[in-house]
Amino acid sequence: MKRSANNTNQFSDIGKQDMGQVHWDDARVFLAIARTGTLSGAATQLKTGLATISRRIERLEHGLGVPLFSRHQTGYRLTDDGEALVARAELLEQAGHSFSDGGGGQSEVAGRVRLATAENLANPLIIPSLPNLLDKHPGLGIEIVTDVNSVNLHRRDADLAVRMVKPERGNVTIRRLGILGFGLYGSNAYVDARRNGSGITDFDNDRFIGWAETQGHLPAAQWIERVLRGRQCALMTTTLTSQIAAASAGVGLAVLPHFLARREGLVCVMDELGADQTIWLAVHSDLAHSRRIRVVSDHLTDLFLSLRAALQGN
Repeated sequence: MKRSANNTNQFSDIGKQDMGQVHWDDARVFLAIARTGTLSGAATQLKTGLATISRRIERLEHGLGVPLFSRHQTGYRLTDDGEALVARAELLEQAGHSFSDGGGGQSEVAGRVRLATAENLANPLIIPSLPNLLDKHPGLGIEIVTDVNSVNLHRRDADLAVRMVKPERGNVTIRRLGILGFGLYGSNAYVDARRNGSGITDFDNDRFIGWAETQGHLPAAQWIERVLRGRQCALMTTTLTSQIAAASAGVGLAVLPHFLARREGLVCVMDELGADQTIWLAVHSDLAHSRRIRVVSDHLTDLFLSLRAALQGN
């Protein structure tokens, strides 16, 4: 009995030591909770038990010495420390995929992958990056669908999607790609003229280029509505392309993504509006382990990671 008691103490001590260490595989659990927002969602995604998920995230938080999530009745939300850890955990995830691919032989990647995304991400960012991907995998075909509003991953309208709205339910695996930063922009001529009669945050005499009523839910549209306080926009459109054209022509001020506005040589009047949007990669969970889907999703992750600072406006 004495020996048994000693063994029990020994295992207890090992457990205590174990809880003070970081187990890098727990990064998968951390990302699964961050992406799904719940322990049950993470358990489903990783095909493991709820108790295991809970134990491993507590072990990771204990090992790092910081809380990664705040617990709410509606689920788990990232703390500031957790937000700061996401990019590093995603790098570990990508390294793990690369390692496993290297050990299993490189079978040819072939077939079509259907990607749904916004035209303003597809044309300036995603499409120019595709030659490198297609050179590596000649048997791969990419179909890009930019009519995002009509695409439903659950109906298999697309295999994966890059969008600014986080899927809240359904059989999808999601990954946070970065932040799309927005600022208030106008043409050189318009901004020069307004400097004579308006302060930086005095917009009473400004014309605004806004969104049509159907896009009134967008953070950019809501910011303009708050500023106008009942006044109407000088021009309303249904696309960012039209807003950039209008701003370039001197019609007025528009809330635009930093990277697009700067490409057009527009002048930033305000760079912090609180209208930034998170960019999400969503993949149908049944396809997440398909080699052709993984090749494309990893390519998109690497692409947006390399552009993270520029997209945020830094």
